[in-house]
Amino acid sequence: MAHIDLIEFENMTPAIQEKARPILEKTGSLGEIFKLLALDEKIYFATDGMVQKYLLDETHLSYEIKEAIALLISKENGCKMCVGVHKNIAKMLGLSEEKIKEILQGVDAMSNDAKDKALLNFCIKAAQKDNYKITKDEIEALKTLGWSDLEIVEAVAITGYFNYINTLSNVFALGE
Repeated sequence: MAHIDLIEFENMTPAIQEKARPILEKTGSLGEIFKLLALDEKIYFATDGMVQKYLLDETHLSYEIKEAIALLISKENGCKMCVGVHKNIAKMLGLSEEKIKEILQGVDAMSNDAKDKALLNFCIKAAQKDNYKITKDEIEALKTLGWSDLEIVEAVAITGYFNYINTLSNVFALGE
């Protein structure tokens, strides 16, 4: 049970109801994270914009890498709700059940190439409290492997997004 009162559909603003209606029609319910974010229109739409632009739109990173970041950071942060949600999203985006299990076993267990593994390990480090210790040499090493500045920035932005959403979920005990 969430540690805060979550808003129900009928009490959401009309603008948020418009976004919620198709979800309700398709799934029959709204997730707790949706109901938490819907408490405030600014928070909801800022977060929804990040989801759309970082995760759902085509970007410089593949959907597989983006979902691997989502799953790895959420697991690292102990966010069971986000791991569960992103297992389903990863399936919808075409990742196999085997690939998802592989990701959840950690970067070393993944069959991805050294380039992908380096970026994913970098994201895990970037998600940590002591991320200020990351050096220019670590970023240059990613570039040497073929990652562009834009791809690295995008990966770190997605990592930051998951620190944000995992924090909301964990603090308010969503999905428990």
